[in-house]
Amino acid sequence: MACLGSLLPVGSLLLLLLLLSPETWGEYGVVRIVSKNWSKDYCVLYSSDYVTLPRDLHHAPFLPLHDGTKTPWCPDEDSFHQAQDISPRQQPFHQTATMVMRGNCSFYAKGWLAQSQGAHGLLIVSRAGDQQCSDPISKPQDPSKPRPALTTPVAVLRYTDMLDILSHTYGDTNVRVAMYAPPEPIIDYNMAVIFILAVGTVAAGGYWAGLMEADRLQRRRARGGGGLGGHNQPRVVRAQRFQRTWEEEEDDDVPVDFTPAMTGAVVAMSCSIMILLYFFYDCFVYVMIGIFGLGATTGLYSCLAPIVRHLPIWQNQRALPGHRTYLKLPLLLLAGLSAMVTLLWVVYRNEDCWAWLLQDTLGVAYCLFVLRRVRLPTLKNCTSFLLALLAFDVFFVFVTPLFTKTGESIMVEVASGPADSSSHERLPMVLKVPRLRFSALTLCDQPFSILGFGDIIVPGFLVAYCHRFDVQIHSRQVYYIACTVAYAVGLLVTFIAMVLMEMGQPALLYLVSSTLLTSLAVAACRQELTLFWTGQGRAKIPAGPVAEPCIASGVGPKLKLEGVADSHRAN
Repeated sequence: MACLGSLLPVGSLLLLLLLLSPETWGEYGVVRIVSKNWSKDYCVLYSSDYVTLPRDLHHAPFLPLHDGTKTPWCPDEDSFHQAQDISPRQQPFHQTATMVMRGNCSFYAKGWLAQSQGAHGLLIVSRAGDQQCSDPISKPQDPSKPRPALTTPVAVLRYTDMLDILSHTYGDTNVRVAMYAPPEPIIDYNMAVIFILAVGTVAAGGYWAGLMEADRLQRRRARGGGGLGGHNQPRVVRAQRFQRTWEEEEDDDVPVDFTPAMTGAVVAMSCSIMILLYFFYDCFVYVMIGIFGLGATTGLYSCLAPIVRHLPIWQNQRALPGHRTYLKLPLLLLAGLSAMVTLLWVVYRNEDCWAWLLQDTLGVAYCLFVLRRVRLPTLKNCTSFLLALLAFDVFFVFVTPLFTKTGESIMVEVASGPADSSSHERLPMVLKVPRLRFSALTLCDQPFSILGFGDIIVPGFLVAYCHRFDVQIHSRQVYYIACTVAYAVGLLVTFIAMVLMEMGQPALLYLVSSTLLTSLAVAACRQELTLFWTGQGRAKIPAGPVAEPCIASGVGPKLKLEGVADSHRAN
């Protein structure tokens, strides 16, 4: 049951490997509406294939706004050529910007109709949840009747924004509008925040995994394998200490060894969840939110439990009637607190102002829980796991566009949410930080930069393995430090590639290669490649006791002191 319980959060967490920015059809722009006593900016999408917009508001002309949302705007094919001889005086919308509904004709047809009637701008109101700037219903052009060039700016406005504009400008006859496309900052300071969160989580998770390994080896030796008295202790004392150790281990989370069979199960589970999200997104996204909620509660409890165990209230416990076990009230209160924090996020998860802080906190706790809970016993298993998920990433990002109707990858569509989604929910398995640099485009969709949990957990497994190996061979954390630095460098290279290419990058391509090659290079230089590959670091452990970790993970120091005290009493 422990193995199955760890597979579910791991499989769901590794769905989003990296999606730094969702793809949209069109480019973001801004439209400013000005009336007598009111003005406001709104986000629009426009297609630069037709007309480019000014880059700043100072060069954008303010035009009178005409409300054409109550009339159809779909011309006949023959009218493309009949209306070209209309004089400017006969154009009803001369030098105005017109706002119309989406309708059943192409953007080009609407833009041409507005242009033929003298409009210098067109706002197409879309009732769809997400704005799109494609022409899915445009008809093929007749070569014998070429269409005139489109010189009028065409942009897509949300239906809710149109209602807001009409409510603020009702009865006002002097409403003016300007459209422009400010440049979006390529580099944002939130990249530094995401970098610190990701590297800090990987470093902390790997370090914690090493401490648990040291504590586990210490308790194994104290159980009778040498050290702290070992076989020299009386049998009764060893039995008492073994009973205490067994009870403490029942309290503690015992790591689950990840086998090749589990690797195949996780990849198969991830593929199945990805397909289910692609075809049944509006239903299955809530399942993923529920899985994240359960994992976040467990992760937050797991991270705070060692702190509670060192508080004076830790001794407060009650015996269950008719049982030989004790109910520890501090841990019960901690479990309730963790559940309340997760419930708070579930209720307010769509509050962009502050909910991202709660999501990142729960996400970091979730990642730390998985890195501490799951152990890859050999580098062979670790390598196969990393490469399998890398292949999963490459397939769903680069291969699936060949099979989808829209030509978009399944990974991108699932991460950004389908355009026809009615729930407007987003998968929570990401670290998200709002953009910190001011830009007029911050009012548009996706004011966050995101990093998938998979880009933390998958390389983090290798960092955790390196620290466990350091503990086994007493190498003063050489492997752990080298692998952590390699992860930081790989993530930095990912960000640089994203800035240079101006698009999201498959981070595992950089992270897996940097961490794996660095770890193998360190092992080769130290002539420990065989031990490192097979995970037989304990073969180098001397006969003496295991070195005590700097910070024990719960019961290690207590167990050691009790063992020493028992030894003195026995003597």
